[in-house]
Amino acid sequence: MILVYVEEPGELTQQALAFARGLGEPLHAFAVGEAAPAGGIEVVHVAEGAGFAAYAPAAIAQGLVELVERLSPSAVVAAGTLRGNEVLAHVAAKLDLPFAANCTTTTPGDPLVVTRVRWGGSLLEEARLHGRVKLLTVQPHAVGAEEQAVGDPAVERFTPTLSDADLVVRVGERVAAAAGGVSLAEAKVVVSCGRGAGSPEGFGIIEELAGLLGGAVGCSRAVTMAGWRPHTDQVGQTGTKIAPDIYIACGISGATQHMAGCKGAKAILAVNTDPEAPILASADYAVIGDLHEVVPAISAEIRKARS
Repeated sequence: MILVYVEEPGELTQQALAFARGLGEPLHAFAVGEAAPAGGIEVVHVAEGAGFAAYAPAAIAQGLVELVERLSPSAVVAAGTLRGNEVLAHVAAKLDLPFAANCTTTTPGDPLVVTRVRWGGSLLEEARLHGRVKLLTVQPHAVGAEEQAVGDPAVERFTPTLSDADLVVRVGERVAAAAGGVSLAEAKVVVSCGRGAGSPEGFGIIEELAGLLGGAVGCSRAVTMAGWRPHTDQVGQTGTKIAPDIYIACGISGATQHMAGCKGAKAILAVNTDPEAPILASADYAVIGDLHEVVPAISAEIRKARS
């Protein structure tokens, strides 16, 4: 039996479930608060209690540990999100087991052979995962989500026994993004800019183009470090990993950490003054020019075509 941590009912969770199905065993799910609907699941185990009112990684890990000890699954799988990796790292520490993050494929056996993404996506590593329970997360957008008929899995609720240490780190407040619109992680079109914007005001033309295309605005790590945009807008290894139909990167050189966040894009259009910028090696289309001239010209052509 495979136990899957369902962080939230979204695309990345569906990818993790598809990955877990490939292991060829019945699936059970672990959720917090409310049972998340998911096809192909036999039982959903729901952790309840005051300790789960807010995100607390060690508390969630304790719930998983109690299930592992009771159900003896062969593996525990989660999406390779920031929270998925954090929770399974706590599980590994509590159970004193190895943990493989950001996996893309597996080969059955004991030890389990996994292929996983390393060094910000610049290489793939083949590793052997030992342990009585295999702990692993799935690299975002490396596995296609599979639509499953929505059934009615059995729901079992339980209250994990938590210690004070399990609640030391937890979310104290949630602050909504200042701007509404489509989320960066789910957008079909993302328009990003780097230091080439020149200033926070330089993102005006980026926001305009994204608005015309019904997309989201992203940025590079250098921009967030400069305080021009919030961290929630950052695309990259330490930001949001995206998989839009098209990614328009303006004034972004293409550092390894940034490319790790946008490698799931179906197509990349790069706008850069430097014909030798690293991002051009990964781009499907490129415009060599000043983004302050190119981006407004693209917006003008879109308006003209729609008039």
